[in-house]
Amino acid sequence: MGLRAQLATLASRFKQEVAFYRALQQHALTPKVAKILLWLALGYLVLPFDLIPDFIPVIGQLDELVIIPLLLYLALKFTPVAVRQACREAVESAQDQK
Repeated sequence: MGLRAQLATLASRFKQEVAFYRALQQHALTPKVAKILLWLALGYLVLPFDLIPDFIPVIGQLDELVIIPLLLYLALKFTPVAVRQACREAVESAQDQK
């Protein structure tokens, strides 16, 4: 498998994950705590300030790699399995229709 194919697969998987979290955010049965955690992860990603400033070597650049996955993990833990499966299936069926 070439580099181009690997990048295309990675980009496709990333789009599918973004669609999954969007569906999870919009699902009526997703708990409010999980929705808040998803919004916090998005906000931390796009807002210009960090908890640990980027000018601090190594730790400043790596804080996004720790905080955002942690927020996503907690959001998934608060969400019932049935809701996660329904959102995953909805995203996969939307991908199959394309």
